[in-house]
Amino acid sequence: MFEFCTNPETLGDFQWFACYFTTGKLFNFYGSFVTVLVLLFITAPTALAFGFLGAMSARSHVAPVSWLGKAYIAIVRGVPDIAFFMFFVIALDQGFEYLRHQALCPDWDQPIRQGNDFIVCAQAKLPLSTSDQWVHEVYGFFLAVLTFSIVFGAFAANVLFGAMRAVPHGQMETAEAYGMSHRQAFWRVLVPQMWMYAMPGLGNLWMILIKATPLLFLLGVEDIVYWARELGGSINPRFTDYPHGDWRAQFFFGLLVFYLCFTRVSEIAFDRLSRRLAHGQAIATGGAS
Repeated sequence: MFEFCTNPETLGDFQWFACYFTTGKLFNFYGSFVTVLVLLFITAPTALAFGFLGAMSARSHVAPVSWLGKAYIAIVRGVPDIAFFMFFVIALDQGFEYLRHQALCPDWDQPIRQGNDFIVCAQAKLPLSTSDQWVHEVYGFFLAVLTFSIVFGAFAANVLFGAMRAVPHGQMETAEAYGMSHRQAFWRVLVPQMWMYAMPGLGNLWMILIKATPLLFLLGVEDIVYWARELGGSINPRFTDYPHGDWRAQFFFGLLVFYLCFTRVSEIAFDRLSRRLAHGQAIATGGAS
């Protein structure tokens, strides 16, 4: 990128750092910030959708549906996140491959489970061994989004379920008395008002989701923590033109600043959104905020 980078041994300090921070690996580090942000902004609405479906199921008058919704909330919230990320992704990946195996290899005559090994036909592997590297990366990213969404969707379901119950029941009865069906009252009265009660919990959940992104390395995604550890460790002159000692403290301090700034911006955004949602809404005491 810079002509003077062709001979690192003759560079001054500023030039050395300018060359170092424009190497290919450092651009991978910069790109990992984009990966984390994209994951957050895809996972958040997806988890909210899981949560909304879970909350609606939990409050359903159909007993099996209600049991299913409450079981989803209780089970996922009760399992430590790190355990869920380590084992659920394997089960999910094997589940996809098993379904493909049944569809693509009906003549397979060997057991799929052979001791600790999970063996399917080559056509059923995800992704295929002949696939490009970007396909492997996109597939791993998809599994990460789905896993995060299921985990945090259970927490969102619990928040939304409580918010739905916080809306005064008398308002639903009044809406139905004016001729609305139960479905109409749900969408026109309960759902618009529940967000005011849900925002504090959803804001906390967003912060937890941000702090959980360093777990991406468990899912095989090269995130900012992975690259900070890789680039911050001591690098021998034999392997690079830009050797350095142990810089992990400096790299992780940079991540600390990034996370603090990001969470602060998030707090401001949620505070403004909460005030906007609360404007003109009826509160539990019957007044308007």
